[in-house]
Amino acid sequence: MDDIIQDRHPIIADLARRMKRGKVVDVDEAVRIIRSGDTVAFSGFIGSGFAEGVAKALEKRFVSQGEPGELTLIYSAGMGDGKDKGLNHLAHEGLIRRVIGGHWGLVPKLQKLAIENKIDAYNLPQGVISHMYRDIAAHNPRTLSKVGLGTFVDPRRGGGKINQRTREDIVELIEFDGKECLAFKPQPIQVAILRGTTADLDGNATMEREALTLEVLSLAMAARNSGGVVIVQVERIAERGSLRARDVKIPGILVDCVVVADPDDHWMTFAERYNPSYSSEIKMPVASLEPLPLDVRKIIARRAAMELKINSVINLGIGMPESIARVAAEEGLLEYITLTAEPGVIGGIPAGGLSFGAAANVEAIVDQPYQFDFYDGGGLDLAFLGLAQADRAGNLNVSRFGSRLAGAGGFINISQNAKKVVFTGTFTAGELQIEIEDEKLKLIREGEFIKFVQAVDQITFSGAVGAESGRPVIYVTERCVFELNPEGLVLIEIAPGIDLQKDILAKMEFMPVIAKTLIQMDARIFRHEPMGLIKDLLTLPMDERFTYQPKENLLFINFEGLSIRSRKDIEDIRDHVKRICEPLGKRVQTIVNYDIFSIVPELIEPYTAMVNEVVDRYYYKVTRYTTNAFMRVKLGDVLAPRAAAKQALDGQV
Repeated sequence: MDDIIQDRHPIIADLARRMKRGKVVDVDEAVRIIRSGDTVAFSGFIGSGFAEGVAKALEKRFVSQGEPGELTLIYSAGMGDGKDKGLNHLAHEGLIRRVIGGHWGLVPKLQKLAIENKIDAYNLPQGVISHMYRDIAAHNPRTLSKVGLGTFVDPRRGGGKINQRTREDIVELIEFDGKECLAFKPQPIQVAILRGTTADLDGNATMEREALTLEVLSLAMAARNSGGVVIVQVERIAERGSLRARDVKIPGILVDCVVVADPDDHWMTFAERYNPSYSSEIKMPVASLEPLPLDVRKIIARRAAMELKINSVINLGIGMPESIARVAAEEGLLEYITLTAEPGVIGGIPAGGLSFGAAANVEAIVDQPYQFDFYDGGGLDLAFLGLAQADRAGNLNVSRFGSRLAGAGGFINISQNAKKVVFTGTFTAGELQIEIEDEKLKLIREGEFIKFVQAVDQITFSGAVGAESGRPVIYVTERCVFELNPEGLVLIEIAPGIDLQKDILAKMEFMPVIAKTLIQMDARIFRHEPMGLIKDLLTLPMDERFTYQPKENLLFINFEGLSIRSRKDIEDIRDHVKRICEPLGKRVQTIVNYDIFSIVPELIEPYTAMVNEVVDRYYYKVTRYTTNAFMRVKLGDVLAPRAAAKQALDGQV
C-alpha cells in the first residue's frame, strides 16, 4: 500500500510554528485544515465519542464559504440521531463526494444523497472498517476477512455498492488454501476527527468521561501514517505533563489540533449529557431497572432468553434484542452471563435507544477493533440480533428496504461468526397489536407488512453460509419459532392461541418446512410473573449428566431437573449415549435418575423412540431411580434395593 504514503499535510508546518501555545485551537481554525478532496474519517458510535462540535463547524464553513468540497467520508459505526445530529451535518451536495460507511440508519440526510445518486456510496461491515484503520496505519495492501461472504458485500452480489453511480470496486474475492476470502481496499486518510475528555497542551488525550474508547488510536495512527492530520475534541485542557501516562488513549505525537467543545456539543451520548455508570465512575443498582410490561417485545425477549446458557459471552443487537437484557435482569440471570456490545463494552447492562453501545456497570472497555477480533474469531457464544425480513432459504435482511437504507453495522460480523445466533422480531410489521388472555396469545390487529417473503430485498445474513457452518440459527417471533437447516427455514414452535394456517402460513409468502413434532412455546412466556429461568440456567450441562464406571460397567445418567423442550434435546441424549457406549463393544448396565424430569407432551413419542433405540443397541439392564439413591451410587456407595425408592423398567430409560 505504498501509494498511500504522502507528505505531511501542508498546514502542519504552520501549526508547528505555534507550538509554544500548544496544540489548542479554535474549532473554526481546526476545520480550516480540511481541504477539498480530502478523505475525512470520524470516530464515534451513534453519539458516544462523536465530535459534534467539529462536525457543526465543518458544516458552517461549507455553508458560508462553499468549501471544503468533494470530500470522501469514512466511518465504521452509525453516527447520528436519526434527524440532524452527527454525520447528518455533512449531508450537503458538493461537500461530500463519496461515503464508505458501516451503518446508515441514523444518518437519513446522507441516506438521501446516496439513494438519489448524488454521491458515491458504499456499505461495508462495521468490523471490517474498524480493522481497515489498522491496515491503513501499517500500510498493508488489503484488509482480509471472511466477513461478508454470501451477503451484499460479496462482489458477486454488489460489493457493498449502494447506488448505480458507484462504480469503483473496493472489494475483491480471493482464495487462501482453497477457501474464499474478501479483500477490502484501504483508503488513505487525510483527516481524522476524534473525541476525548482531557488533553494537555501537547495533545495527549484521555477518555475518562467517555462511554467508549472506540477506534481512536487506530484511526489516529492511520491518519498520521497517511500524511494526514488528527483533530481531537475534548472537554478540558490540562498542563503539560500532568496527565497519568496510563490514562492517555491518544498520544500527543499523533495529534495536531485540540478543540475545546461547547458543553452542548459534548454529550456523553445523544440521549444523555453524562451517565457516571457508563464511565465506571459509579455502579448503578440493578434493582433500579423496571420490569418490562407483558407486551410483544417482552414475549419475544422471553423466548429468546430461553436460549441463554451459564457463562455465555453474548452480544445484543440494537432494537428488539435490547429487551433481552431487561428480561435477564428480571430473571436474576445477569451475574451468570456476560453481555457485550460491538463498540467495545464487556459485561454490565447494555444501554438502549440513542445511548446504545454504552453500558452501565461494565467489567472492561476495549477498543472496537479488538472487540471485532474477538467476534470474528468466534469468541461469542451467543448473539441476539434483529429480524426485519427473512426468506425460505433463511436469508435475512436488516440493511435495505427499497429507498430506506439502514446499513449493516456490525450485523454481518456478529451473525456470521457467533457460535449460535438468535434473530428476534415481530412476525409481521406495522401496527401489530396483541393481547395475552389466559396464557394465550391473541392477535387484536395484524401487522400491515409481511416479513417472511419469497426473496429478501438484500442479503445481510446468508442462510446458505449459515447452514453450511453447522452453527445453530433460530428465528424468534411472538407467535412462532423457526430454525435453520440445509432445507431452509423449519417451523418448530407455535404460541398457544395461534392458528397455524390462519395466523402463520397465510401470512407468509412461502411454505416453510414444518417440523414433524410442532411444539407449543413455553407457557411461562405468557404469564405476568417471572419465568424462573434462573433454575433452568443452573441445571447441569448435558456433558455432566453422563458418567461411565468401567470397573462396574455401569453408565449413570442424571436427568434430575432436566426439561426436554426440543427434538435437539432428544438428539443430544442419543449422541451422548452413543459417544460413550459405541467404543466399548459391549452392553452396559444403566441407571437413570428422573427426579424433577419434565418433557413437553408433543415430544413423548420421539423421546420414547430414542429410548427404545439406545436400549436395544447398548443396554442389558436399565434401572430408573426417583430419589437421591442415584447420587449415593455415583459417589461409590453400595446400592441397596428399596422397593419404595426405585422401579425397574424393562426396555425403558
